[in-house]
Amino acid sequence: MTPAEPIRATLPLSLITKGDNPRRYFDRKKHDELVASIRLRGILQPILLRPRGEVYAIVAGERRYRAGLEAYGPDGEVPVIIREMTDQEALDAAIAENDDRDDPSETEQADAAVRYLAACQNDRAEAARRLGWSRSKLDRRLALAELSETVKLALDERRIKVGHAELLAAVPGEKQDKALETILAAGLDVGKTRELLMRVTQNLAAACFDKTECTTCPFNSASQRTLFETHVDDGHCTNPGCFELKTQTAEAIRFEEQERAEKAARAAAPPSIDDEQDDEHDDDEDEEDDVALDDTKADSEGRTVDRTDAPTRTEPRAPAPQAPLPSATGGSAAHKATVTVKSIAGRTSDLREAKWRTAVARALAADAVQAHTAILVAAMSGTLPQIKAETLKARAGILVGASFPDLPYGDKIAEIRALSEPQAANVLSAVGAAYAKDVLTFGHVADLARAFAVDLRDMWQVDKAFLERYTKDELKFIARECGLVAHMGEKGFAKLLAAKKADLIAGMLNRPGFDWAGRLPSSMTLDGQYGPPPVKAAPPPEAAITERAA
Repeated sequence: MTPAEPIRATLPLSLITKGDNPRRYFDRKKHDELVASIRLRGILQPILLRPRGEVYAIVAGERRYRAGLEAYGPDGEVPVIIREMTDQEALDAAIAENDDRDDPSETEQADAAVRYLAACQNDRAEAARRLGWSRSKLDRRLALAELSETVKLALDERRIKVGHAELLAAVPGEKQDKALETILAAGLDVGKTRELLMRVTQNLAAACFDKTECTTCPFNSASQRTLFETHVDDGHCTNPGCFELKTQTAEAIRFEEQERAEKAARAAAPPSIDDEQDDEHDDDEDEEDDVALDDTKADSEGRTVDRTDAPTRTEPRAPAPQAPLPSATGGSAAHKATVTVKSIAGRTSDLREAKWRTAVARALAADAVQAHTAILVAAMSGTLPQIKAETLKARAGILVGASFPDLPYGDKIAEIRALSEPQAANVLSAVGAAYAKDVLTFGHVADLARAFAVDLRDMWQVDKAFLERYTKDELKFIARECGLVAHMGEKGFAKLLAAKKADLIAGMLNRPGFDWAGRLPSSMTLDGQYGPPPVKAAPPPEAAITERAA
């Protein structure tokens, strides 16, 4: 089918409306020159339009349209070409027109890049091809799309250079406008701006937290180096707020884990079975385990105990036998203590609490609504003051402003009232996360986790450090409840159990065909019940039919 021929006509400007042209800035001097030319000679090049209801939307020629309005008024008639076009065809034509007639600004190209990328289902290679750009140019323009509107306007009006904009693109959006004010007020050139940013960046090499997320973060200076000629030195973080929060979280977790480990070590009773004795009696245990592993069945009454149950939380397992001592041949007449959920929970009370506090803190940090609820409950129950004062003061400087802690109280009120909704939400989230870390009663943390459906599986799974806490009998218990014994078979696991403890742990973690992901031992859950991996949803019937047909 042949597309309809375009219609050439004249139309009053009142029937023409703005389209979706990516152009955002029109130079005033050039506009005045065009108005004078139109008054003298008229509009020589028709405006390209496409139908939109009862009016016609501009595809190309918005500068002529604006100048024509000023020269003729809304009743003035101008030459036009009317063509049926899809949204994508109109965008293609608009970008080609801008490139051919008057080089668009970098920010206009950035906006166009965003629209093209969306039209190409986020396929950057295809978007670059259709724009006729190199891949590096597309990536640079997409990075500039993250600039605030104020910075974009400053670049459009050439109050700053592209180098300034490229440096500011590496700064969090909420900080860009203040940085722009400093640049303009001090008249900083690109080099001085770079030096200024270097003074407020953080060296990632000195970071004490896991930097996995930093490798793909747009605020990692290494990412900027691959995009722009103007950038800060490699290995630096240009988002000091994020860096400080990660540092504080890592240090708090490390301190809390050390503190709880020391408390647990002082409170815990000596194990009933010495690991060295386990290794000495491997042969005897192998014969017993070949028969059955029935002695590892869990006590159905056993429950993991919260901090609020202090008298029983670190209840020791059965005391080590006083007599008789092991015989010269390595045998012992003493009975082994029964392993239960409660007995192994004592091994991980510190780890369990620290991990759940971190999981709840992350959940509240990511959801301002939930954080608001937690803060209100804490305030009404009188536990909000348990948040450490230094924690809140440090977060105030990061989330509101570096000068906030030193402001008079009245000025602090004004600063908080001036926060945008996203900034206020970030503050609530940070306070909620701090509460989860600092509240004294772990039972409150557990209640928050249940209320907000926090899943520890999202941030933790069984690993070597966890298993090393246990004796071989207790490892056998964990292997049974997590399904490893069923996977290997009774005899297969009994043979693995006969190995030294380090080899046993390695064999448990690296068993072919067995995945620990999603398996939550009872000693790490809130209710003392083993948490199996979540069941994957079955495909809809239609999908199953399609697969069978294929």
